[in-house]
Parts: sequence; C-alpha cells; structure tokens
Amino acid sequence: MKKKKEVTIYDLAKELNFSPSTISRALNNHKSIGKKTTKEIQKVAAKMGYRPNSIAASLRSNKSKTIGIMISRINRPFVSSLISGVEDAARKADHNVIISQSNDKYENEVKNAKAMYDSRIGGLIVSLAMETNNTDHFQQFADNNIPIVFVDRVPRDFNSYRVIIDNYAAGYRATKHLIDQGCKRIAHFAGAQHVNVYNLRKKGYLDALLENGIEVDENLLVDLETMSFEEGREAMKMLLELDFPPDGIFSSNDTAAVSAILCAKERGVRIPEELAIIGFNDDPISSIVEPSLSTVSHPAMKMGEISTQRILEHSEDNLGSSISEITMLDTEIIVRNSSRRRKI
Repeated sequence: MKKKKEVTIYDLAKELNFSPSTISRALNNHKSIGKKTTKEIQKVAAKMGYRPNSIAASLRSNKSKTIGIMISRINRPFVSSLISGVEDAARKADHNVIISQSNDKYENEVKNAKAMYDSRIGGLIVSLAMETNNTDHFQQFADNNIPIVFVDRVPRDFNSYRVIIDNYAAGYRATKHLIDQGCKRIAHFAGAQHVNVYNLRKKGYLDALLENGIEVDENLLVDLETMSFEEGREAMKMLLELDFPPDGIFSSNDTAAVSAILCAKERGVRIPEELAIIGFNDDPISSIVEPSLSTVSHPAMKMGEISTQRILEHSEDNLGSSISEITMLDTEIIVRNSSRRRKI
C-alpha cells in the first residue's frame, strides 16, 4: 500500500495562491493576516489534512512546546497523579507531554534522558529512579538552558528547580501519631537510604522516638530495597517472629503497609489493638483495605502542576541555567482504623 504524502505549507500555498510565509502566519494566527484570510487558509488546511511539523518548528527555534516526564513506574498511584497534574497544566498552556519510565533502573534512566534530549523537549520533569546515585546524564539539559524540575525524589547536588514535601516532618509526625496512640515498640519500613525521601522519613522516625523517650531498637528497623508488597510481607513475618514484636509500624509507603496488615491478620494479630500501622502516600488502596490504613497525604497532583508552571515560567522569562529554587508543599496525617486506638 502506497504511503500517503504529507501535506506541506508549500502545497497549501499552491492550492490557495498565497505565499508560504502568509500560509505559515495564518496557521499560527498571526495578527498581520486578516481574520477572513486566516479562516480561509485554516479551513483548506484542515480539509487537505495538513499537520503542523512540530519537530521542524523546534529545529528552527531551538525550542519545543513539549515537556518530558521521567518517572520510576507509571503504575504507582503517586506517579499517575503526578503525571495528571503535569498534563493538566501543560494542556492549559498548549504544551504536549511525553512520558518515559525507568522501572527504577539507573541504566534505563540514562537512556531515557538521552532520548528526551534528542527529542528537543522544552523542559524536563524528573522523579529519580531508586538506583540513581549519579546525575551526570542531566547536565546536557542544563548546559543547553533546558529547564529541569526534580520532583519528590530529588538529587542532593544538582542545581535546579525542586518540588518536594517536608519528608522529615512527615516522618516525625507519623511516628508521633503512633506514640500518641500508646505504641512503645515502633518498627519502621525504610526504603533505600540514598534516596532523599526515605532517608528523611527515617530521620524523622528516629528523632520522634528519641525526643519521646523511646530507645531505638535496631531489630525494628527494616530496610526494603523497593518498598514492594512482597518485601512488606516478608518484613512483617520477620518482625512477628521476634521475641518482642512491635506494637506499631510506620511504613515509608502504603504498599508495604497494606501487605503488613494482611500478613498480620493471617497470623491472628489484632489491628490496631495489638499492632497499629501507618503508611505514606494515601494511595487508593489505603481506604479499601480492612482495616483502613492510616497514612500521610502526598499532594502528587499539585506537585505536577507546580513543576509544569516552573518549566513554563523559565521558558517565558528566558532564565539562565543556574536557577535553584525549592518549593515545599504541606502534608497531613490521615487517621483511619489501622492506628486509631484513642480518640483524637
């Protein structure tokens, strides 16, 4: 089957007997072209099946109306909400969005960064892969004044925009909530400690214990590589086999917390009477599991909207590559049945 030829500005110029420059201006609603002429040209362009060549336009201007998003796993509720926030804000500004996922692999992230750069995106929004320690692959964007916004999982040493929450304060308050509910032996499911969000949540947990006179028990600190459902289940099994098992758990995500609830129930542990549990993110599953999971809210959609706004503001103001700005959003403790022992 013969491939249909793309309709170009020159085809439209020949059909309408206008110059290519007039056609181009009319298609872009330039004020120098009369409304009647613009309407006529756009009507014929639609009828002939003309499609604007955004790649060619970006080559001419060295700018693109496309924002790239690099995330870990698209099937995570937090990530899907983040993407929704980016897309909503981008659509309002007449920008397109392209998405790539690393599956938390550093090597995939490096390849995705190159593909994004080669696509001449106008800005990049990134939540780092779990494996990422080195961020050299983002330097090509900074060197060419392509704005980068790191969101949630951010690097420690890369000069850029950042949109985050106060993970330390959230970890402290989640742990303090369990203490206020009468818990004395509180375990913590901690993610990879080179990742900022998990490191800070753990620090908040530790300080909450110490400042409330509770000694830190290393047996109750469980580092999980990916914070997966399976890892949460295995961690729960291990904790229940201790001579003195925990009476509370603060998990750095909801996934591992939900698996802990299910595993504990299978072992006949009463929640929250014998074991109070709180997670992090407020994923949809947290309100479905029985008992419903107490958690920490994570304003993913708002983070996506603000990240996009930073990209657009940077592009409009032609700012340099040395911008370093941190936007920190609030979180809140959502108390549900998995930790509610006392009236609050």
